[in-house]
Amino acid sequence: MTDDLISKKELLDLTGISYGQLYRWKRKNLIPEEWFIRKSSYTGQETFFPKQQILLRIDKILNMKDGLSLDELADVFSPTLGEVEMSAQQLLERNIVSQISLDLLKEAGREQPLYVLEQIMMLYVLDKLLMSGDITRQEGALLIEVMSEHYYRFTGKPSELVLIRKMGVPSFMLVTAGTEFYFDNGVKVVLRQPIGTFMEELKLKLG
Repeated sequence: MTDDLISKKELLDLTGISYGQLYRWKRKNLIPEEWFIRKSSYTGQETFFPKQQILLRIDKILNMKDGLSLDELADVFSPTLGEVEMSAQQLLERNIVSQISLDLLKEAGREQPLYVLEQIMMLYVLDKLLMSGDITRQEGALLIEVMSEHYYRFTGKPSELVLIRKMGVPSFMLVTAGTEFYFDNGVKVVLRQPIGTFMEELKLKLG
């Protein structure tokens, strides 16, 4: 079994949550249906989960459940944000993005008087990756291009952002969550992150 998956039994033992809690959170859409992966094992059928994602999600639920109802938590983890429009000044004042990211967006010719949900999401992802040092300004320009042109295709769907490099040349991809892809030996996967993780953080900031 791949190290990227964790069995249900291991998950319950590791996190201390009960079987009932796990499936109640599933029914409330706190844990996506597609994370429950049925596989054959020597005992018959067994349920596995994407390890990193499920452990991070349960940690967030446990840390937030005392302050929010299950319905409110479900809204935080849902893949849509509702209708929001904000100016650059509002985004700065609420510390959602930095001036550096807004300047990069302007250089790319995509500056707007008001930013709608998909654009705010793109700016937030750009800012997070730039500030963490995960991408360069050149790669940031590529990210703006790919998210501006294609992110709308994944609205409301689980998706992932992938950065690859070949001979030092970067390229971004947006893919459906869990998609398997293969490259030749000269390609390195530099970054692969669920868009939903950024979405959850952004929702908390938008409050």
